[in-house]
Amino acid sequence: MSDCIIRVENLEKIYGKSSVKTYALKGINMQIPRGSFSCIIGKSGHGKSTLMQLIGGLDRATSGNVFIDGVNISDLSDAKLSELRAKKIGFVFQFFNLLENLSALENIQIAMMFGGVPAKEQKKAEDLLKLVGLFDKAAAKPNELSGGQQQKISIARALANDPDVLLMDEPTGNLDSESEKDVMEHIYNVHKTGKTIVMVTHNNELAKQAEHVFEIYDGKLKVV
Repeated sequence: MSDCIIRVENLEKIYGKSSVKTYALKGINMQIPRGSFSCIIGKSGHGKSTLMQLIGGLDRATSGNVFIDGVNISDLSDAKLSELRAKKIGFVFQFFNLLENLSALENIQIAMMFGGVPAKEQKKAEDLLKLVGLFDKAAAKPNELSGGQQQKISIARALANDPDVLLMDEPTGNLDSESEKDVMEHIYNVHKTGKTIVMVTHNNELAKQAEHVFEIYDGKLKVV
């Protein structure tokens, strides 16, 4: 694959020490082309989320390397890794992870602040709310929003610093079918803007819409 924005080489993740070890990932190799939409599928407990966390720099591998846009994140200090995450990667999780005491707009602004953009820079945050169709909910707190609305806010937050890559771990796993359809429509629209999307999902029907599908089974990977 040419122009790969994500490259994984011989990645292993082992939990435990000495004689009691659990091999979560076993020699994973994969490449994700820039601007593509990829899905990682597989049964629970087989390593999907672990792989996503390692790609996103939320955890460290036992061995192997992860390259993001040519940078080996395995070699980065914690501070440099945090800086790369803030600028290059947006995260969307199953359970939204919004700050309950902040409004929808403020949840986006605080992500911008961590990325080095002043929180007072409101217009971009407002534009992102418009992108996901929730400008009228700018002042709403998370507990005043439906699950689907909260997930769309989390997508807007993930885009706050204009990342090259969006990593999505079961983004529709906590939604009803109508909300899932609505959220996926927004995800597809974001992909059309040129973002690279990597999505973990249990839903094989959603995976059929992806350009590249990788299956994790017992810590090993195959291209579907």
